[in-house]
Amino acid sequence: MQNRKLKIGIVVGEVSGDTLGAKLIRSFREQGIDVEFEGIGGPQMISEGFKSFYPMDVLSVMGIVEVLKDIKKLFAVRDGLIEKWTENPVDIFVGIDAPDFNLRLSKSIKQKQLTIKTVQYVSPSVWAWRQGRVHGIKASIDLVLCLFPFEKSFFEKFAVKAAFVGHPLASQLPLVNPIQDAKQALGLVVDQKHIALLPGSRRGEIEKLAPLVLDAAQLIYQKYPAYEFLIPAINDARKQQIEALLLTYPEQLRAKVKLLENNGAESKIGRMVMDASDIVALASGTATLEAMLLHRPMVTFYKLNWLTYRIVKWLIKIPYYSLPNIIAGKKVISELIQHDATAEKLALEIEKLMSVETSKIQSMQLLTMHKHLLSDQSNDPVEAILNLIDVK
Repeated sequence: MQNRKLKIGIVVGEVSGDTLGAKLIRSFREQGIDVEFEGIGGPQMISEGFKSFYPMDVLSVMGIVEVLKDIKKLFAVRDGLIEKWTENPVDIFVGIDAPDFNLRLSKSIKQKQLTIKTVQYVSPSVWAWRQGRVHGIKASIDLVLCLFPFEKSFFEKFAVKAAFVGHPLASQLPLVNPIQDAKQALGLVVDQKHIALLPGSRRGEIEKLAPLVLDAAQLIYQKYPAYEFLIPAINDARKQQIEALLLTYPEQLRAKVKLLENNGAESKIGRMVMDASDIVALASGTATLEAMLLHRPMVTFYKLNWLTYRIVKWLIKIPYYSLPNIIAGKKVISELIQHDATAEKLALEIEKLMSVETSKIQSMQLLTMHKHLLSDQSNDPVEAILNLIDVK
């Protein structure tokens, strides 16, 4: 063990990063390593003793065009962290996801010639789009921690130091996962059919995507009135935002919608809702991996600012947007992106998954992918990080 206390800076920008960050902090402590953590974190990390200089929501901006509106604020946050770590440096900086912010922060650390090792936990999607970023990553990042084995292989082609550490959820979530238990955990009627609607966890996502899922729910209700809809809210602000929108819909539909708010620091309500649902309709993002590991039949969707979408469409290098399809290398789940993301098409895809045969086939495919992720040998992220400074 080292004979001095380590100091590690961590920056996360959303719930999934907060979950990874909290687990990383616990892993250091469980291995008896004396570490002080600071930077930008969410409630899960703060509950582990993390010192957050700014609220996590300050980085919760989606889309290229949308980021431009908040660019001055983001630069101020970056410069504030650099100033703090110039005066009182951390030993290692770990950027968890949020690549647009964290890669710029790591670049600034290198430009200031601070003696801080830089780690990017969760590979930026350079294998999918903007592949030229790999050269900037090589210059500013000392180690990339990859969740999937194909990412490590990609970085090795460019001589970027990378370690496959696996996705913690792959081992955390069981291969056998009875839906009845999940329904009971939320106090739901076990033999009731539920459809999960997840328009995202950010304010901007809910503004853009919640009307889409509720319009689809209205269409489904008219044809299949026996179904109930579950919507998770990660905090009170998001709950109030969704409640305000629900008031614009007919009372009959509102009676079929259960809005479930997160309780506790771990932000598990989204996962619990998906686990308890017979069908999941969710915004494309990291939550699709959770749904995959829960083996729940699903359809994914997303809409961006029109200009952001045009730029992304031009830059993207792979045929799929969702993690399950990217991992499988083929279409396993339906993706409704931009102009295809309509209430009519979403309702139709949900209706397809009401078929027992169709849903069972997809669930078996997701289970097979879960087993594949578990079969690959992965490294311990704590060990990989400590190897950067020769601390064991």
